[in-house]
Amino acid sequence: MQPAELIAALEANHGVFAAQLRGVPEALRAWRPREDHWCLLEIACHLRDEEGEDFRARVASVLDDPSRRPPQIDPQGWVAERAYMAQDYDTAVEAFLSAREASLAWLRGLEAPAWDHAYQHPEYGPLSALFFLTNWVAHDYLHLRQVTKVKYLYLDRHTDATLQYAGEW
Repeated sequence: MQPAELIAALEANHGVFAAQLRGVPEALRAWRPREDHWCLLEIACHLRDEEGEDFRARVASVLDDPSRRPPQIDPQGWVAERAYMAQDYDTAVEAFLSAREASLAWLRGLEAPAWDHAYQHPEYGPLSALFFLTNWVAHDYLHLRQVTKVKYLYLDRHTDATLQYAGEW
């Protein structure tokens, strides 16, 4: 895919995330399908933090100076370190959506970006700006699936109706 297509996908995903994450009932926000799975609050906080500190930062770093190591991140550690479960759901969702809008504005404002610039990772080899942009879109899809699954499982556990008629999950 070309960068313009990937940026368009990020924009489309913004709308999907807004529709999926806004207006979620209070009971669903902190509900977990299993103890070791993230709830919607944790997902929203993760998306907010990843938006600026992972993908946008890494694309910017590689475009700016491919010899410089991209910023370090710790998405799993941030859950406890940043006390995701103590945060406000609506605030996290709106912060993520605003950060995505800022990312889109930044991406659209790039003038002749060198998408082939690559950081030479000691273990994984060249990681280009296009690589990070593509994985940004993939990350969206993974979390859209995750949000949908949490909502599906919540429905399944909180209804007396069988969901078999809807189709196989």
